[in-house]
Parts: sequence; C-alpha cells; structure tokens
Amino acid sequence: MKNILKTLMSLLLLLPLTAMSQSPKPNIIVIVSDDAGYMDFGCYGNKTVKTPNIDKLAASGVKFTSGYVSASVCGPSRAGLMTGRYQQRFGYEVNNVPQAMDPTVGLQGEDMGLPLSQMTMGDYMKIAGYKSMAIGKWHLGIADRYHPLERGFDEFYGFLGGSRHYFQNDRDYSRKDNAIRRNHIKQADFNYTTDGFTNAAIDFIDRNKKDKFFVYLAYNAIHTPLQAKEQDMEDYAFIKDKKGQTFAGMIKSLDENIGKLMGYLDENNLRENTLIFFINDNGGPSYVTPANNGILSGVKGTNYEGGIRVPFMVSWPAVLPKGKTYYSPVISFDILATMLAVTGVKERKSTPLDGVNILPYITGKEKGRPHETLCWRENITAAVRDGDWKLIRFPDKPAELYNLARDISETNDLAAKEPEKVKDLYGKLWSWEQQLARPLWFLQTKYDRQVIEKGIKYHKTKK
Repeated sequence: MKNILKTLMSLLLLLPLTAMSQSPKPNIIVIVSDDAGYMDFGCYGNKTVKTPNIDKLAASGVKFTSGYVSASVCGPSRAGLMTGRYQQRFGYEVNNVPQAMDPTVGLQGEDMGLPLSQMTMGDYMKIAGYKSMAIGKWHLGIADRYHPLERGFDEFYGFLGGSRHYFQNDRDYSRKDNAIRRNHIKQADFNYTTDGFTNAAIDFIDRNKKDKFFVYLAYNAIHTPLQAKEQDMEDYAFIKDKKGQTFAGMIKSLDENIGKLMGYLDENNLRENTLIFFINDNGGPSYVTPANNGILSGVKGTNYEGGIRVPFMVSWPAVLPKGKTYYSPVISFDILATMLAVTGVKERKSTPLDGVNILPYITGKEKGRPHETLCWRENITAAVRDGDWKLIRFPDKPAELYNLARDISETNDLAAKEPEKVKDLYGKLWSWEQQLARPLWFLQTKYDRQVIEKGIKYHKTKK
C-alpha cells in the first residue's frame, strides 16, 4: 500500500510537466505595474485597499515572495526586463532621466535609450511567429530608433517617457515623451490612461486571437502624479488623507482593469493557454506616495529590499499549479528566459540571457534555487545576494551585511560580526562587475547624493 501511494504521488508531481510538454505554445501577456509597494495588493498583505482581481490572478497560479527586479528605478529595471539581461552589461545604468544627468559625461537627451545591439522581447517573439504589441509606458528611449516598432513589436499604444498625466490634457499631449501615440502617430482617444491601455490590449488580442499573440502591458499606475477618477475614490472616503484616498482609487482602477482583461480572456476561451506574468517595476517610493513596502526596509532608488523586492506572479492554468507560493529568489529577467523556453526560441549567442526558465522550479522538476547569486548596482552603490546573505556597498560608508532568512527587514547589520562573509560577498560582487560595460551616462553628483540620503534616512526610520 505504501509503495502504491508513493507511485501515485510521483505521478501527481509529474502532471504539470506532462501538461507542459503536451500543451501548444501559449499566448503570452506581461503586465507591469509602476511604483507599487511590496504590500500594496491584497495578496501581498494590503488590508485597506481591496484588489480582488489581482488576488484572483495570484490564486490562479504562483505568487513569488522573493521576486526581484534588476534595478530599483524605472528605466534600468525595464531594460533588464525587456532584454532578459543585467542592464549593466550594456551600459544602461541609473535612471533614464536626461535632466538628471551629468552634461559632461556620456550620452545625452534623445541619444539615451536601450542600445540597438540588444534583442528585446519583441524581437524574440517575432522570431517565434507571434503577433506582438507594446502598450503603456515605454521609458527605453524617445528617439525614433528606440521606438517599440523598431524594437520588434508590431504595434504600439502608449507614451515613450517615464511618466505623464492620467487624464488627457494639452500640456502632456504636446510633449514628445508624454504624448499618447498609436504606433508613431499622436492620438488622444482615452479618458484615463489605465482604462485606455486595457482597452488597447483587448482590442489587439481580439484582432489577433486566431494567431499566437504577445502583449507587453506596462501601466503607468500607480506612479505619480497621483490622479484618480472620482468614482474610484468614493469607496475610500474613510481615508481622510487626500493623497492616500487618491492612491487607493488608482489601485482600484488598476485592479478593475486587470479584471476586465482577465474577463475578456475567459469569455473568449483564451485564458487556459495564456501565460501571464505580473510584476511591479521597482519598490514603492514611500517618500513621495503612500506606497506600502510593509516589513521591507528601504524604498525605490535604494538597494534595500524595499527598493528591489516586488509583487511578482505567474499564471498558466493549463500547465502550472494554482494557489502556490514560491519562496526562492526569482528576478525580472527570468520572464524572457521562460518565454523563450515555452516558445522554443534560442537566445542569441552574442547577448546571452542572465535569466533562467523558472517553470521547472515551480513544478518541482528542478531542485534548488533558480539563482544562488544576484547582483544590483547604480553607480557606486551596489548589492549582492548570495543564498540568504546580502551585502550592500555604499560610496561613503562601510558596507552592511544581512541574513535575509532571519532578518528580512534588514535591521541587524552583521558586517562587524561576519568579516569573512563580507570579504566573500565583496569578491562575488567584484567578479560580477568585471563583466559589465562602462555606463553610457552618469547621474549628477547632487542627484545621486539625494537618492542615497533618502534611502538611508528611510531605512533608519524603519528600525
């Protein structure tokens, strides 16, 4: 009897793997939210703002508790996500904000963008035979040569810069980086961006549902400026702080729009074989918005966990288990590696991916962790996580060392007690940095100092 039960359990564990090998190539959707804190959604612990649709998406697949992005700010994070590589390998380091750059060093203005030498999600999915569309926030260059249509995507609807107003207005519409465009043409056909981007995704899928489709849906929600529809704020009238009430309304709109997209997929029998990733682009900027990073220390712009650990989930009902929580570290550039694995496309040898296919780890076919070591860097400030140990390097003070298994909030600096571990992690960080390219642009010292000071100040207040 014991042997029979053991055999049955083994067969049950193999079911997801068998389904994966028999399923046709999935449709793929990558959803990116902007500047949400680690605990801004219900499935990650938010008790105030209700997010039933995002929670349902998490319950339909796998939620990661140690999901990371490759940078703590928008532009580099998206570069890593879009290419499946550490963005420092091709010099895309520090935020893509020209006015904050040192005018004497590196690329400036419209020359700044994702280097044309790098393959993108759009490029790879074109090779795979998919119809593809980029929607929402691009933030990978505003020059024509960096436009999504020049980076492998068949269609584009969104804006090229890093932020814009949610409601249409003449001031934003006139700016090249903020104007809403359909492909290359300026087009103002929405009331609220979160609604408009969802509608564009549904329209594209509806026109291409007989083919294989890939949608990169990058909402600007819940990035500043804080702007919500009045009807979305009404449910949160009990929040007396206007900023907090507006922020809650923005989250409500994001959640309802994700529900609208999932509802469309269900109604058209597309949901079962659609592989959906949901990830936020960096930690919450709690110094300017009510973003809630929960027990994590640090904020957007820092290498503490609150800057780089984010809400991250994956769902593929035909293949993956439902309602599972995965605890080992995964990172944003694993998304592209997984996409290539399920579509049968090989990475380009000249620009090999840093990500790995995470599906075998989720299903149990692969043991151990997808990544034993992960690294981050913005200028001099850097961090390395090796196993459960994490070292953070600063330009003007001693490094800090934490054991995340025992101290996820990074409150107990062990550097003085563990000098050999500090030395070991410094070595791993140094070895990684030898593989990187020279940054294509540099932050002004004043701006860099402000970011560091904000992060340290917030970290201290959390202790």
